[in-house]
Amino acid sequence: MKKGLTTAILHADRQAEIEHGAVHKPMHTAVAFGYRTARELAAVFQGEKAGHVYGRQGNPTSQALEAKVSLMEDAVGTVSFGTGMAAVAAVFLTLLKRGDHVVSSKYLFGNTNSLLQTLEGIGVEVTLADATDAPQIEAALKPNTRMVFVETIANPRTQVADLEGIGALCGARGLVYVVDNTMTTPYLFRPKAVGASLVVNSLTKAICGHGDALGGAVSDTGLFDWSAYPNIAAAYRKGNAAGWGLQQIRKKGLRDMGGTLSAEHAHRIARGAETLGLRMDRACDNAMRLSQWLAAQPQVAAVHYPGLAGHAEHERSARLFKAFGALLSFELKDGVDCFALLDALELVIKSSHLGDARTLAIPVAHTIFWEMGPAQRKDMGIADSLVRVSVGIEDYADLQADFEQAFARLAG
Repeated sequence: MKKGLTTAILHADRQAEIEHGAVHKPMHTAVAFGYRTARELAAVFQGEKAGHVYGRQGNPTSQALEAKVSLMEDAVGTVSFGTGMAAVAAVFLTLLKRGDHVVSSKYLFGNTNSLLQTLEGIGVEVTLADATDAPQIEAALKPNTRMVFVETIANPRTQVADLEGIGALCGARGLVYVVDNTMTTPYLFRPKAVGASLVVNSLTKAICGHGDALGGAVSDTGLFDWSAYPNIAAAYRKGNAAGWGLQQIRKKGLRDMGGTLSAEHAHRIARGAETLGLRMDRACDNAMRLSQWLAAQPQVAAVHYPGLAGHAEHERSARLFKAFGALLSFELKDGVDCFALLDALELVIKSSHLGDARTLAIPVAHTIFWEMGPAQRKDMGIADSLVRVSVGIEDYADLQADFEQAFARLAG
């Protein structure tokens, strides 16, 4: 019987035997794992037998979480990491080499943008293009292009990539298509549906949902032919080619680079994931209502939210996503101080985090995108007055009342 996502996540651990009949997979804190014979140990090291060799490459707790994420993304496998950025970095640094070329959306999370600059410093070519239009991605391709990287909904201006068009393009050209699904989560959208090769999720955000654990994941959809990818090391070119890419990401990203997810955080994230659907339904509904209310306020110049009919990619979002997400941003009219507005909020927390159960807000140009400088912020459509809001699950009336009293204090 096919189960809904929430039911499947709730009962995922019980698909295999759990120690002592526990309902949840227990937390395993061991770093070392012993075997009865040396040959058995060698077989695990060589990938001929399932098992754990050292805590840096994972443990039974993170393995259980990976199974849940694979279930959520309809993936053939997942590797978990200590943070979402560790997951993104592992994809780039384990699959690309000096002289390769990667095309990325220019509407990117600030830290990912910074990581791409690091890639350029070690000899990987990077081209940023407007991912809302697949022909612009196509125009940026070169003979040495290996990978295209996009986010589903851009943070903070909520541009929505041409996910279908880029997927068709990458499929025709044999390119690794990497989709960061953090802003939508697998509850609202599965990138496999548009041909993604790899899916990245920051588990810290909505999948965990409570702001108490860091984590990231890379999932392989099973759609990419790794036997044709030239950058797979000889050591991993054995057995079924379908597992080569993820094996290299795990070995180099965890064993070599040490971006390991702790057992404690894996346990918290797995527990938080059980209510992902419930939280996203509430947060998306709150975001839709709040965006409509903000758009009617005299101090607001513009509201950016895919659920609004005037959003440039509204129709695309409605077609692809179950709902429009829990992130919105808005610009204030000239003369309205974004710092004063934020300071007037009493319920909403001033914070840089996303996907929390609580509503969070931040002045974008002065904080998380400050390092980019005014020229790049302008190219990304980030105004100096832009306020980003990660909408939580509070009672909607309380959220609106908080913004209402804050605007009233500015006017008065």
